[in-house]
Amino acid sequence: MSLKPRQMDFNTTWGAIRDTISGVITLDHVPRTVWNDRFSDVYSLCVAYPEPLADRLYAETKQYLIDHVAHLLNKVQEDGEQNLVKNYYHYWSRYSVGSQYLHSLYLYLNQQHIKSQKLSDAEIIYGSVDPSSANQGDQMEIGELALQIWQSNMILPLGHRLVKLLLEAIDLDRAGQPPAIPLEAVRGTILSFVEVQAYKKKSQLELYTGLFEDPFLNASGEHFKRDASLLLQEKNVSLYMERVKGKMEDELYRARRFLHNSSLPKVANRCERHMIEDHQQFIYSECQSMVKNEKKKDLSNMYDLLKNVANGLGTLVDTVFDHIKNQGLSAIHNLQGESIHINFVENLLAVYGKYKALIKEVFKSDQNFMGALDKACNSVINHRPNDGRSPCRSPELLAKYCDTLLKKSSKGISETEVEKKLSESIIIFKYIDDKDVFQKFYSRSLAKRLIHQQTHSMDLEEGMINRLKQACGYEFTCKLHRMFTDMSVSADLNNKFQAFIKKDDIDLGINFGIYVLQAGAWPLGQAVVTPFSLPQQLEKSVQMFETFYHNGFNGRKLTWLHHLCQAELKLGYLKKPYVVTVQTFQMAILLLFEKVDVLSCKEIRETLQLNADQFKRHAISLVESKLLLTDTEELDETETNLRLNLDYSNKRTKFRITAAIQRETPQEVEQTINSVEEDRKMYLQAAIVRIMKSRKVLKHNLLIQEVYSQSKVSFAPSVQLIKKCIESLIDKQYIERTKDSSDEYSYVA
Repeated sequence: MSLKPRQMDFNTTWGAIRDTISGVITLDHVPRTVWNDRFSDVYSLCVAYPEPLADRLYAETKQYLIDHVAHLLNKVQEDGEQNLVKNYYHYWSRYSVGSQYLHSLYLYLNQQHIKSQKLSDAEIIYGSVDPSSANQGDQMEIGELALQIWQSNMILPLGHRLVKLLLEAIDLDRAGQPPAIPLEAVRGTILSFVEVQAYKKKSQLELYTGLFEDPFLNASGEHFKRDASLLLQEKNVSLYMERVKGKMEDELYRARRFLHNSSLPKVANRCERHMIEDHQQFIYSECQSMVKNEKKKDLSNMYDLLKNVANGLGTLVDTVFDHIKNQGLSAIHNLQGESIHINFVENLLAVYGKYKALIKEVFKSDQNFMGALDKACNSVINHRPNDGRSPCRSPELLAKYCDTLLKKSSKGISETEVEKKLSESIIIFKYIDDKDVFQKFYSRSLAKRLIHQQTHSMDLEEGMINRLKQACGYEFTCKLHRMFTDMSVSADLNNKFQAFIKKDDIDLGINFGIYVLQAGAWPLGQAVVTPFSLPQQLEKSVQMFETFYHNGFNGRKLTWLHHLCQAELKLGYLKKPYVVTVQTFQMAILLLFEKVDVLSCKEIRETLQLNADQFKRHAISLVESKLLLTDTEELDETETNLRLNLDYSNKRTKFRITAAIQRETPQEVEQTINSVEEDRKMYLQAAIVRIMKSRKVLKHNLLIQEVYSQSKVSFAPSVQLIKKCIESLIDKQYIERTKDSSDEYSYVA
């Protein structure tokens, strides 16, 4: 074939092309040689000499397609309404494929003649020109032209009749009856409304939406309303939700079978609107009962139905919150006995674990319900009994729970189990508002464990502190870290002290070890130092250590906390020797019996200079352990005599007298809480000064917001407390009110 332009006989060439496109558009067999010849003929007409014949070819082809579709329109209608959809789909299936082949046959005309006259895709998509108006004066590519002619000459005349038949077929399918129209024809006809506009750059679904989708959705809406009314007559919420859920699944399955994908969310929305949203009050009528009885299947159905409805989950979330809160309060109500702290924490963890699992299973871990769980736990854990007048005990009880786990006395529990329980306790800790109260109690119990060597494992101790640091930051645990540092420094000091006395060949007569603790890091306080006359057996050791320490650390003051010390005594006056671990005051009482067997309480007190409370507590502990005997039932300082029990025996040769290890009294608990209040005032004042120093001038409300933001990690201060701290700093002349406004403060440099 020559590519050189030449003169062409249009009528003869067009006649050959027309015969071929007749076979192509009807999917008849077209031999490859004929196809190639017609392909060449299209090219030759487009480049014909002396002038191209492309426009004439385009016009004839367009007229042919118009005539062909008009002929098909008659064929589609000739078998009556009952076969209208079937015939339409049959001829559309052939025509849509044939138009693609025809498009390929006219490749040269499309690319070189028509495209050169058309607007670019970018101009159509991003430009201000409407593509439909732009195409009116332009020639369309042959494939597009074929589809456009089908839309104008086939779909527009038949559209409403087709849609009516399609909706009837879908209604029959809903009713479970076999439609008169093959399902393949139903789907194919519906999708033809999309495919016929597939060539468009914009609004490809315009015909589908206007002609079919809108009527379908309106008809479906009426169907959903009728179905809902029938189901409501049974007045069974559980059954209603089950049926509606099944209905939605059926409708979405039907939509996937028949409709374009873009219709699926619209179908779901219509179903939700008429069967769920319009009847929310009915669905919620048994919500409280279902939540109270924890009917998982019903709650799951309720969640699935309401999750896509605007604000649909609000009532369910609130009901779940109230239920979890009530269950939590019930779990910790009226706890009594020695193990109140264990029951408190483990009951709360059980409630938390139960409802977290329920939310995961029933509500798919939806953040609304996880938020309700958090809010409920926060409310329960920070609950203040007696209408908020009593302090919240959660920080104290959690600290005691951790203390119980970390003590050596936690028998029958492996280190792995302790680790797991401590890790779970952080769940409770994170909900506590007054974390600084927890810190006070925890640091007190940690100090006792370290000093009395009662810790289960140093690894467990450090692991717990690291968890607290991750939850609240380094500032929260810095004093706890310093306590550990002091223990290691004290071990080093003991080694140096032993080297010091060995160098001077000094014999203390006893094994002597100390802990030197920083007053600022340890929650021991100076107020608890009690008067005590040191036994002569210890005087030399104490004096030598003070000499050693002041030689190395000139200017530091040592305060001896004898009530926290302990000693090992060897009892050699009995039938067999015993080694007993006692506290310092117990040891001092026993040492007075080295040369006598009987002493009066008055003599002992005056010799040791102990106050009545300390003496009585430790003397009773020795009597209860049967190391000492008393001649009266009640321990009376003026009348009672104490004597050694020379017949004492014990299966164990090494034991500890634990009764004297002080438990926290209500007064000490109150003292701890009061010290927290003082610490809070200092913390808030420091925060206010820091903020004002950086900002220089600040409005009252903004200052309160910033102070609250900085302190909420450790505790939630009241606005009243922040105001008192501001007034205190004004009195101390750290800040002042500005001259222009009483509602604004400035920093005093």
